[in-house]
Amino acid sequence: MPSSPTGTPRRAAHYVHGHHESVLRSHTWRTAENSAGYLLPELTAGRSVLDVGCGPGTITADLAARVAPGRVTGVDAAGAVLDQARAVAAERGLDNVTYAVGDVYRLDFPDASFDVVHAHQVLQHVADPVAALREMRRVCRPGGVVAVRDADYAAMAWYPRVPALDAWLATYRAVARASGGEPDAGRRLLSWARQAGFTDVTASAATWCYATPEERAWWSGLWADRTLVPAYQERVVAGGHATEEELWAAADAWRTWGAAADGWFAVLHGELLCRV
Repeated sequence: MPSSPTGTPRRAAHYVHGHHESVLRSHTWRTAENSAGYLLPELTAGRSVLDVGCGPGTITADLAARVAPGRVTGVDAAGAVLDQARAVAAERGLDNVTYAVGDVYRLDFPDASFDVVHAHQVLQHVADPVAALREMRRVCRPGGVVAVRDADYAAMAWYPRVPALDAWLATYRAVARASGGEPDAGRRLLSWARQAGFTDVTASAATWCYATPEERAWWSGLWADRTLVPAYQERVVAGGHATEEELWAAADAWRTWGAAADGWFAVLHGELLCRV
């Protein structure tokens, strides 16, 4: 178990989503434009970037293209997903990006190594987000920026109302918290940054919105599949959060919502630019 800076054992968090195909279907859709728009003005040529929790690397590749010839390093705790990230970079012909397995609590870089340290949808999954922010601050150069963005599950909104989707959301939030994370991280980012010692912070919010037939089909389909991933089912049922039958009902509810001609779904995100 990792330790905090004071030496106290830090509670580990389990990554609820895992890396099932249905999860990566969502992650590979993400781009710098649709997931890091608040950061784009900071990405000038020649800057060095650390992308923490880079996953399959689509955002990382976009960052690398924007700061070239500056270097970008992507780190993730799951080594297997980095092969996909490397393939994305190779397909785009990017030679200024590298990847490594890394722990957000113990980043394997000297102090003040990067101009920009970025983490998208990471802090909601860690047990000690304040410690994670302190470590990201440590490897950021004076004058640089730590940029974080996280969803806020309690603030998700959709129409039409499908009762089993309310149950799905309650179940997911309970499982995420039981796994050591905070699913409503978006609203807490500013508080965490202040606790981590940041004083120059710009906070903002942005949404993903799914409203066209194609968007509804994609979003509802991947969540229906994610709800039935065996590892997630096992964690839900073993923890007493829902029954297998209730999970199947939630998956059906996702498909019902996705088939609605007037369906609309919004995901609110908190965002921070923290100047070092």
